[in-house]
Amino acid sequence: MRDLTAKRYWLVGASEGLGRALAFHLSRMGVELIVSARNSDRLAELVAELPGKASFVPVDISDRASVEAAAAEVGDVDGMVFLAGVYWPLKAQDWDAEKVEAMCDINFTGAARCVGAVLPQMVARDAGHIVLTGSLSGFRGLPGATGYGASKAAVMYMAEAMHADLRNSGVDVQVVNPGFIKTRLTDKNDFNMPFIMEPDAAAQEMVEHMMSDNFKRSFPTLFGLMFRISQFLPDWLYYRVFS
Repeated sequence: MRDLTAKRYWLVGASEGLGRALAFHLSRMGVELIVSARNSDRLAELVAELPGKASFVPVDISDRASVEAAAAEVGDVDGMVFLAGVYWPLKAQDWDAEKVEAMCDINFTGAARCVGAVLPQMVARDAGHIVLTGSLSGFRGLPGATGYGASKAAVMYMAEAMHADLRNSGVDVQVVNPGFIKTRLTDKNDFNMPFIMEPDAAAQEMVEHMMSDNFKRSFPTLFGLMFRISQFLPDWLYYRVFS
């Protein structure tokens, strides 16, 4: 079990939804937080509401210079949690280059920028904790998720490769793969979302995973199991069922 009390964590993408809910969970546990996103006003409001020690550093994760400047201002941390993301439901027939590029750039390349800003220092001192946010949509191709699912699959692969490299070191890497969470992003969907979770419940799942020694957690459990099983289905059956 990992003890998070009195640790210092940088939460990237903390102004809304799951990130905001996670900030409250961790703050109540005695974690010192530095929260980041683009909206300084929302960050200031969040810091004012958190019960524990907290500060904020605005960042534009689409800009490597901004990420590096923010990381320098944040300083040494025990851990970094990447939660930032953008989403539009988008079928291949309705390809929107700007939206697809934004999903890939923010969800995946943004994660890579933030990892790159903290990982070298963690490796140098052989201590640290990185938590990345994937998605159940990243396990296998889904209709209407051309950009989003691909970006999350890339995040999940990056986490797996990092874990393979670092698992015998003092730097721990974890990934969480949530299903549907009720946020301003999923409000864009006009279809049924099975097992949809409130942000607070999803944040509790994340905290439990962060305190564990396990690498990966997919939730809700039953919904996640369905996606894991789908990886073993032959193409003809998978696309018939999931399309």
